[in-house]
Amino acid sequence: MAEPAATPELLALRDQIDAVDRQLLALLNRRAALALQVGELKKNEGSVVFRPEREAQVIDGLKNANAGPLPTPSVAPIWREIMSACRSLETPTRVAYLGPAGTFSEQAALGFFGSSMVQVPCASIDEVFRTTSAGAADFGVVPVENSTEGVVARSLDIFLTTPLSIIGETSLFVRHNLLRRTDTLDAIEAVCAHPQALAQCHQWLANHLPQAERRPVSSNAEGARLAGKDATLAAIASERAANEYGLHVVAPAIQDDPHNRTRFVIVTDAQCHPQPRASGHDCTSLVVSVVNRPGAVHDMLVPLKVHGVSMTRLESRPARSGQWEYYFYIDIQGHPDQPEVAAALKELRAACAFFKLLGTYPIDVH
Repeated sequence: MAEPAATPELLALRDQIDAVDRQLLALLNRRAALALQVGELKKNEGSVVFRPEREAQVIDGLKNANAGPLPTPSVAPIWREIMSACRSLETPTRVAYLGPAGTFSEQAALGFFGSSMVQVPCASIDEVFRTTSAGAADFGVVPVENSTEGVVARSLDIFLTTPLSIIGETSLFVRHNLLRRTDTLDAIEAVCAHPQALAQCHQWLANHLPQAERRPVSSNAEGARLAGKDATLAAIASERAANEYGLHVVAPAIQDDPHNRTRFVIVTDAQCHPQPRASGHDCTSLVVSVVNRPGAVHDMLVPLKVHGVSMTRLESRPARSGQWEYYFYIDIQGHPDQPEVAAALKELRAACAFFKLLGTYPIDVH
């Protein structure tokens, strides 16, 4: 059936859209030219190209100024792509993440740095840290916690010894899909996915595939790659992974929690990329331990209360010393440049047997 001819009114609106698009392109090129000038000044001053607090302030300002009808949540992803393209004119940004193609880590990296970044996929979370520490990537993106399953233990453990600092964060709505070469649930012998994904889909798997083996692999995308080679396997992964490996989405959104989110942090060499300046809505992350005595944990938290600093996260991990000792991972609101935060951190450091500042960074901009 032939499509009806466009009306004069529709044609006129299309002409207006085309004219606006050309104006947008001209303005984007003007912005890119200004970004190049900024890049030259930064090069002469010896300062870094990527300033997460500056980008957060730009996006916040635009969201506050948005009068619609463009939805405010659409502002951040649009401007991250614009800033990514402009930044790439100054220098390529190399970003390491848990690969291969199609992982949620890749999706988080693209969402934070934009598609103009140079992708450095890694085989494990450990390799993301190593690659970034060695300078083969400017930044690394690692998962730290999930709204359903809690902390990503391996990431927290590595933070104890890594020289890298956190300079940013991003959270991602995680939609898990069951993928397979054939569009059926029949004759699935094993489901391959990262252990976190298997845990996040535990109830669905128990109800629909109780007989199938749950096979942990290094990443969801690796599970999709394996499922693409073996018709008896299924994978839990993203739609991006389904497209990458030519698989059917046999069952969409199988995560047990419909609001399932994963939080990622951005890590980098602090000697190359200094701590972000205060943006007005910051998070400071640290890891501490205290002497094993009655009231030690209470005493550790007193400085935060005294100085009115809000703690937004407290996680414990065993120190693996065999003495029932623990490390505590703490997130607080604020930046060390704020007097009350600086005072609280100084007193907290004095109360702890071990104290390590992991980083200060703008809170995730959606």
